[in-house]
Amino acid sequence: MSDIDGLPPLRDVVKRHELAARKSLGQNFLFDLNLTGRIARAAGPLAGVTVIEIGPGPGGLTRALLSEGATKVIAIERDPRCLAALAEVSAAYPGRLEVVEGDALTTNLARLVVDAPGPVRICANLPYNIGTALLVGWLETEPWPPWFDRMVLMFQREVAERIVATPMQRVDYGRLGVLAGWRTKARILFDVPPAAFHPPPKVTSSVVELLPRAAPLACDAKVLTALTAAAFNQRRKMLRQSLKGLSLAGRSIDALTLLKRAGIDETKRAEEIDVAGFVMLANEAQALASS
Repeated sequence: MSDIDGLPPLRDVVKRHELAARKSLGQNFLFDLNLTGRIARAAGPLAGVTVIEIGPGPGGLTRALLSEGATKVIAIERDPRCLAALAEVSAAYPGRLEVVEGDALTTNLARLVVDAPGPVRICANLPYNIGTALLVGWLETEPWPPWFDRMVLMFQREVAERIVATPMQRVDYGRLGVLAGWRTKARILFDVPPAAFHPPPKVTSSVVELLPRAAPLACDAKVLTALTAAAFNQRRKMLRQSLKGLSLAGRSIDALTLLKRAGIDETKRAEEIDVAGFVMLANEAQALASS
């Protein structure tokens, strides 16, 4: 990266600032410059775009996003040890990098981009320990279409496979597959080997692209989340059993009544129900809870 922006190599930056990756923060730093550039390019042409990045660490992907032409990068970093390194990146790209110290799980990202120029995208090597929670929160965004026009995110390979799964991949299909399939078109772009990180994780990672659907099937996101969580919590059981304890707004939902109203066979299992089927169940469950 130093031959592009004049900044020192990432390994030197990490050593100088004593930025040992912390497992408690889900940190695995990317040193492979070809890879950070590839991830940034996967986010599409960045001229005129504002990019939200979660967990920039010493700034490897941040620098790639800026060098690829992002008009602005807003980086959310929880680890105060990384702020000095990120300040150096900010100085190299005057006015184009905003660093927000805080927890991405509790930061109102939509508010940060209210006056952002151009479209907004999320591009990040997500901390492993909060990646799924962040994605679910973004998929539950209201109103929809959301404030971002694309997400390019890195997860552990097994999580990525769950995100893009359908009933055709029953082992991986679950709540994430339903939510992602409902509101986005999701696909795995490429894998990232452990050797690309410092320290190297024990698993392969994957970069996933999620493009928001303009008009997903009408449904309450929170209800769909609750219903799929119940259904897949006992995925080996028939829906008449796995949905037995479903409760919405403090009201218990009778599983057999719900399945009958949705026109779904009570002997089916969650892994056999497609996105449209779960949306139907969620809408009928909400109707029962309100009646």
